[in-house]
Amino acid sequence: MEPFKNHTGIVAPLDRVNIDTDAIIPKQFLRKIERTGFGQHLFHEWRFLDYEGTKENPDFILNKPDYRKSTVLLTRDNFGCGSSREHAPWALEDYGFRVIIAPSFADIFYNNCIKNGILLIQLNSEQVEQLFQETVGKPGVTMSADLESQTLTSPTGKKFSFAISTFDKHCMLNGLDQIGWTLQFEKDITKYEEYVKSNMPWLA
Repeated sequence: MEPFKNHTGIVAPLDRVNIDTDAIIPKQFLRKIERTGFGQHLFHEWRFLDYEGTKENPDFILNKPDYRKSTVLLTRDNFGCGSSREHAPWALEDYGFRVIIAPSFADIFYNNCIKNGILLIQLNSEQVEQLFQETVGKPGVTMSADLESQTLTSPTGKKFSFAISTFDKHCMLNGLDQIGWTLQFEKDITKYEEYVKSNMPWLA
């Protein structure tokens, strides 16, 4: 995945609670075997008025001209609840989102996003409400997230600190998923495998 150091982008305020993974990417679109192309189905039942996805819902935030290129999503409590499908962060990332801000996230969804290079910023409800006040009705405003300093800058310049584990921060800054992190120790792994072959051949 791509390293994440900082990002500035247009904010899309999605004022809903308990948005589950089926709303993020409905089950009928999970049949692909590749990880790309899911962005066109993101929030499908809210973005479109028909099953085929040919008629846009003009009232949905991402269909409004000023929000089509949003890369920062502002939302409410318990975002990403429901199933453990990794297709949800695949769809968000494929659409273009790099940062999601909410008071709380489902645990599995949080981990899936971090592994796919999407920064999730958890702030308290009062802080999130302040951000909604700064963005709702003000299309095109931007926010900036700096992972190294762990700060989020609002449209009016207010700064909010956010927490992230040392391990997750290291992986995101260096563009490492779990496989990439493990491959850092490839020499040690090879050395151990050779040791096993020589000293414990019954295990090889």
